[in-house]
Amino acid sequence: MMKALDHLEEWLITFLMGTATMIIFAAVMHRYASGFAVPGVQDWLLSLNFGWAQELCIIMFVWMAKFGAAYGVRTGIHVGVDVLINRLQDRNRARFIVFGLLAGATFTGIVGTLGATFVWENGAHYAIFNFFGLNTGDLPEGPTTPDLEWPTWVVYSAVPFGSYLMCFRFLQVTVGFLRTGDLPHHDHGHVDGIEEQPLSAPGNEDKVFRMNDDLHPRETDEEERK
Repeated sequence: MMKALDHLEEWLITFLMGTATMIIFAAVMHRYASGFAVPGVQDWLLSLNFGWAQELCIIMFVWMAKFGAAYGVRTGIHVGVDVLINRLQDRNRARFIVFGLLAGATFTGIVGTLGATFVWENGAHYAIFNFFGLNTGDLPEGPTTPDLEWPTWVVYSAVPFGSYLMCFRFLQVTVGFLRTGDLPHHDHGHVDGIEEQPLSAPGNEDKVFRMNDDLHPRETDEEERK
């Protein structure tokens, strides 16, 4: 269960990003191809309605951002200002780190609860009662989106789901830090699938490619003294 949950964000983000890319590509090609006056084909293309594509992609990117934030907590991608904290002694540094992680969990938990309340009152209450055949009374059915005509509570569900998952990731990182003393770290300069090679020129292994910009060859200190 936990192994599957560890890759939940990657699966969702990959699905949403891939699907949104295909939808945008299809919509652009449809708009472009509809301009060609090909008998029969043009009429068929114009009969297709892609007016919903933009709205759906916006919704998918919103969901992608919410689950991407949870992914960032788990992998350590989020940027943090820790210059002062890293100068503290280990015990005080650990206390501040735990406090920061628990503060993040508290904040995202509150946002998730507020989001869940909003979704419940925005039409989820009516939809759930109606699904189970319960009396809806005077409960509001809730608004729908302009193009897709989906219930807006479905779209806004990204807030509680993403926030609660982010809260869980904060707690998960906190437990891991208390056990091992390590935090997830992401190397922004590393590209998956590419092995890092030492900066050296063929036949001139004694030369060190290092200046202030790391772009130009420079003699080693020993050679400079000669």
